[in-house]
Amino acid sequence: METILKVENLKKFFPIKKGVFRTTAGRVHAVDDVSFTVKKGETLGIVGETGCGKTTLGRTILQLYKPTHGTVRFEDRIISDMKRRELLPYRRNFQMIFQDPFESLNSMHTVGYILEEPFIIHKIDNKQQRIKNVKSLLDRVGLQKNAMEKYPHEFSGGQRQRIGIARSIALNPKMIVCDEPVSALDVSIQSQILNLLMDLQNDLDLTYIFISHDLTVVRHVSDRVAVMYLGRIVEMAGADEIYTKPLHPYTKALISAIPRHSTASNIERIILKGNVPSPVNPPSGCYFHPRCPIAQEICREKYPEFKNYSLNQSEHMTSCHMAGK
Repeated sequence: METILKVENLKKFFPIKKGVFRTTAGRVHAVDDVSFTVKKGETLGIVGETGCGKTTLGRTILQLYKPTHGTVRFEDRIISDMKRRELLPYRRNFQMIFQDPFESLNSMHTVGYILEEPFIIHKIDNKQQRIKNVKSLLDRVGLQKNAMEKYPHEFSGGQRQRIGIARSIALNPKMIVCDEPVSALDVSIQSQILNLLMDLQNDLDLTYIFISHDLTVVRHVSDRVAVMYLGRIVEMAGADEIYTKPLHPYTKALISAIPRHSTASNIERIILKGNVPSPVNPPSGCYFHPRCPIAQEICREKYPEFKNYSLNQSEHMTSCHMAGK
């Protein structure tokens, strides 16, 4: 499969301003030297604890945040150095589904206008054709055509997320970043939205970056999974392999916390000690070493190389000095 997205050494730091003169007193290392590729048509899941940088990574990829360093290449073009006007024609190719469907929809506008707006911005079709497009979008995501005249507050959470999904596919994008798309929904509705997303992927040949803290959901929808900790990817592999044969101690702890249906499961729960270090002042060496149960002296001194430990044709990347030992 061809590569649709290539991220190289991506960093996003947010300055901390203090005092009357708003001088920079430090920086939040939200995304700290992340590199990966995504193949056309696949789903890459990104997991990690709250605050690990998942959402910032997604928004920086889509240039909602400009990167501090590094490059983002979409298909054959580097988009991270584009200016706003230059980037506009490319935005129709990559979209985002936000976590909170109520916050992401303008409460002052009808659903009809919300779904028509992308066509207006990109100057696509006349008014009559745009209305037809909106009705088609509503039908595709399982909503009635009379939804056009209603406002976001008149819908349930699941219905609002369907509207958000309809907006994201309006311009026939090639890639969508799904930022916790089901975490704000009832469990009974989550499976419906996940099934809708997978159906759309098959029908429209979409590529997904699926961000979530729910490891069970990520395994269900993903081809590959990347695990983030304190702004960095610490492990990446095929979904089944990373869940059955995790290499990084942090990944092992996350996997051990997944609820098991059987009380006879032989997976022992790993309880990590301490708290996640501050992204303002990350630890020396491996960022995970203050909480790692197998940390050695080298872990405190040097950040481990992110390399392949797979024994077969597939890639199983991790950054851990103790991996394979």
